Amino acid sequence: QVLMIESGGGLAQAGGALRLSCVASGRTIANYVMGWFRQAPGEEREFVSAISWSVSTTYYTDSVRGRFTISRDNAKNTVYLQMDSLKPEDTAVYYCAAVGPYYRGDLYDPEEYDYWGQGTQVTVSS
Repeated sequence: QVLMIESGGGLAQAGGALRLSCVASGRTIANYVMGWFRQAPGEEREFVSAISWSVSTTYYTDSVRGRFTISRDNAKNTVYLQMDSLKPEDTAVYYCAAVGPYYRGDLYDPEEYDYWGQGTQVTVSS
């Protein structure tokens, strides 16, 4: 079992930045794909970004590419999402998720992930 806790959400102005953190406990996540998803009110949960377990290849949805950066620190069992140039449409609850170990499937699909955090609210004002 992997317990994950997100932090770093809050209120930001358009053009501002926030850094989300997700700390995992229970087992090492070094061999897990780690993902960030978000869900706005009335919307389905959508893929934001993921980072592989192997050579830390990163993946982004088109709407955040170039603005968001995912990274991981396996020594700290933590994954980060640096969010720059925030837009009001980035407003959502952000969730970190893990799948593995040694996962090689469709990391864009939330149904593939085994473990989820409780979510952290990000609100961007215009």
